[in-house]
Amino acid sequence: MENLDEYRYIKAKEKIEKIKAFYSSLLAYCIVIPILAYLNYRTTDFPWVVFPAVGWGIGLVFLWMCAKGYNPILGKDWEERKIQELMKDKEF
Repeated sequence: MENLDEYRYIKAKEKIEKIKAFYSSLLAYCIVIPILAYLNYRTTDFPWVVFPAVGWGIGLVFLWMCAKGYNPILGKDWEERKIQELMKDKEF
């Protein structure tokens, strides 16, 4: 029973780290992109700020998916199901 509690604690801590990484990146995005947009507006007519905004935005989507445990290819909670399957296998 103690191993199960330790395992759940480790998994919860990993999930919290992923959530913190998402929110940290989101905060940085909300600060940096407007600064870049201002610089873009003041220096040139070409809207180059779109490229870092879209690129970083895609990264934010992947961080959000990771924090929520969503995986469109393998499905939700795939990792947990696979761990349970391997724990039941006596030859593993």
